[in-house]
Amino acid sequence: MKTLTAPPPGCDVSPLMLKAGIVGLPNVGKSTLFNALTRSRKAEAANYPFCTIDPNVGVVIVPDERAYVLKGIAKTNVVVPAAIEFVDIAGLVAGASKGEGLGNQFLANIRETDAIVHVVRCFVDDDIIHTMGAVDPVRDIEVITTELVLADLDAVEKRLNKTQKLAKSGDKDAQAEYALLERLVPHLNSNKPANVLPATDEEKKLLQFFQLLSAKPVLYACNVAESDLANAEENPFVKKVAEFVKAHHDAAYVPISARIEAELIDLSPEEAKDFLKDLGVTDSGVSQLIRGTYELLGLQTYFTAGEKEVRCWTIKKGWKAPQAAGVIHTDFEKGFIKAEIVSYEDLTRLGSTAAAREAGKYRLEGKEYVFQDGDVALFRFNN
Repeated sequence: MKTLTAPPPGCDVSPLMLKAGIVGLPNVGKSTLFNALTRSRKAEAANYPFCTIDPNVGVVIVPDERAYVLKGIAKTNVVVPAAIEFVDIAGLVAGASKGEGLGNQFLANIRETDAIVHVVRCFVDDDIIHTMGAVDPVRDIEVITTELVLADLDAVEKRLNKTQKLAKSGDKDAQAEYALLERLVPHLNSNKPANVLPATDEEKKLLQFFQLLSAKPVLYACNVAESDLANAEENPFVKKVAEFVKAHHDAAYVPISARIEAELIDLSPEEAKDFLKDLGVTDSGVSQLIRGTYELLGLQTYFTAGEKEVRCWTIKKGWKAPQAAGVIHTDFEKGFIKAEIVSYEDLTRLGSTAAAREAGKYRLEGKEYVFQDGDVALFRFNN
């Protein structure tokens, strides 16, 4: 039996890395936001539609102060954070589902992501072209939603025709699929995204299998002017988005200023803090957006902490101990025996692993244990 917190050199590590696609109409700030998220100038940001054609992909660190608290307890100098991928997808336009504005290519790029960050313009600037004239974020949301729904409706109707014969033959799986598809058609026809269709757990699995664009979870990024960031919730456009997405999409939103984020790229952390302080804010919004996207993807973090390093491991919510062990090394899952667990709150309150053991807060958990966000773990396994 071995007890390990991290993989040995050269081992088969299997990290969980999910993708969020940044979408929206042209000229709403998608590429500027992508550059800010990835702290790069990788994506071209220009004042004309379709300045992004091939999607840009960047790995983004998930901010988590807990890892740096554990760093002090573990007496190590190394922290390995969690990460997710963001994909900067070119601006969609009305008619994209029929191929307008290279729409087919862009919709295919969205299909490859696990969630959507929908950037909506919540600022007025006569120097930046709006492809639909006046600024109206609710209209913009409806334009994008309509294109995703129309593309899904076409896919659902084709699948319905293929499934009908099998369903009539008595195939139970095909019958379940056909019943769901029949419910989807009128739902999509009413311009409602698939992700708000009332569905059982089994039906939700089927929806994932269908790979529908509008079934993906969505977070709305309200791009505000620099002068509005300190009081973004008072911005009339942000208020409209907040009300609309709650009522029609059961979704969350995050105010952010892509222009400010772009200006922070070249600043040191200290300079960035001073810059934001002068604007009357403590956080530019990027951290909130990244954490919100991590949550949107259904992810959570557990930690391993030792003298070598503190590492943040990404897992899906609801995963049991062997699955959680498997993201460190496939052998950890195959040969799983027990997980030694202490919660982040207990460990930091008590100050050390030894103190947590003495207080009875360090426990052994078996194969049925469902990992919680913030668990600090040590695994026992047979190799």
